[in-house]
Amino acid sequence: MKKLSIIILAGLVLSSCGVYKKYESQNQAPENLYGEVPEEMLNAQLKQAAEMSWREFFTDPLLQELIDSALVRNTDLAAARLTIEQAQASLKAAKLAYLPSLSLSPSGGIGGSYGLSSGISGPSYSYGIPLQLDWNIGISGSVTVNKRKANAVLLQAEASRDVTQANLISTVAQLYYQLMLLDRELEILIQTDSLWEKSLDTERALWENGKAYSTAVNQMESSSLSVKTQIVDAKRSIRGAENSLCKILCITPQTIRRNSWGEFELPQRFSTGVPSVLLENRPDIKLANHTLEEAFYNTAAARAQFYPSFSLSGLLNWTNEGFTVDPAGLLMKLLGTLTQPIFQQGKLRAQLKIAKLNQEKKFGDYVQAVINAGNEVNEALADCQTAKDKNDLYQRQVEVLQDAYDGTHELMNNGKASYIEVLTAQESLLSAQLNTAENMYNGSLAIINLYIALGGATK
Repeated sequence: MKKLSIIILAGLVLSSCGVYKKYESQNQAPENLYGEVPEEMLNAQLKQAAEMSWREFFTDPLLQELIDSALVRNTDLAAARLTIEQAQASLKAAKLAYLPSLSLSPSGGIGGSYGLSSGISGPSYSYGIPLQLDWNIGISGSVTVNKRKANAVLLQAEASRDVTQANLISTVAQLYYQLMLLDRELEILIQTDSLWEKSLDTERALWENGKAYSTAVNQMESSSLSVKTQIVDAKRSIRGAENSLCKILCITPQTIRRNSWGEFELPQRFSTGVPSVLLENRPDIKLANHTLEEAFYNTAAARAQFYPSFSLSGLLNWTNEGFTVDPAGLLMKLLGTLTQPIFQQGKLRAQLKIAKLNQEKKFGDYVQAVINAGNEVNEALADCQTAKDKNDLYQRQVEVLQDAYDGTHELMNNGKASYIEVLTAQESLLSAQLNTAENMYNGSLAIINLYIALGGATK
């Protein structure tokens, strides 16, 4: 029977070796992950964007100050750090599960007796100092699985923090550039307002000299008032953008210091490299990978429930009757227990099936995360190229319309152009100037999005 028990135990232990299998990280990306991107857009002119720290990428010192403040003050990022600390504590507890647990429960008492014949007897004292030991050996690998699962949860928390940090830095940068855009648009509107006031004065002079109709003056004045209302709207938009940035920084509403547009340029080209770089650097893909890893170990833990568990327990007790060191007697107080599940009403099989299905679902989530990442890179690259192509066109359009405006205004001064021609030239020039500024902003957003899509802003 002893030999048979050893053989059975050895077979069960060997059959549970699969529980100890470690998770293999996913790092396979489909071909053409970025889609049909022109090869010239993938040429290396700078080092990998994902390897650039956010300080290297955003060189504007005022923007760097804002990002530093956001990393310190933002509550979402602070919560992510606390989650990491919680996961670290859980991992430490999982590692200590290899050790036995000890408990001490000292007790004591005093008693006596009283009788008519014997009178009062002296008090009797008793005390006990039991030391209880419990140790789950974990021959099925459950302890190891729980430790590895706890480590996967910690890695998830770290990846989640990196996702939060990247999104935070991206949002702060986008709002900062939005403020610079609004400043530029306000500058254009103020300059336009000054020029249109001069045009209005000219049209009034022509009307007073009988060379223009009052309707022309009214139309010119209406157009000038329209610009003034746009100035008011631009100032309100600036206040709104500043308030949004203040909320992210967890500060009271206030003016945000910023530089003028164009003083600090963003990098214009990136080397996107091979798809594996994307998988190694993007924190959301890391998060999906470690989530799948946790599901893998949950399946292993469910499978471990089918195997036996072995535990040791012992009691060391010191009483007032004295204590003698007797190794043989001490050994008799150790108790080993081997528990093998036989029938659990289908619960174990159901738990294993649920764990496997959840693992399959998490694998699908990981694949989708990779596809989404490739799509984001493709979109950002397309936006970068679009903004670049439109920039040259807008610049030329502004030049042409500026010449048209100057010529039409000169003709109006000589009474050879109607107010409609002047209004058309003025409004077309203003629209082109605003479109140029908007396109510059869109190009900056595309570069920031590409930086984030390649896994940047985590350092």
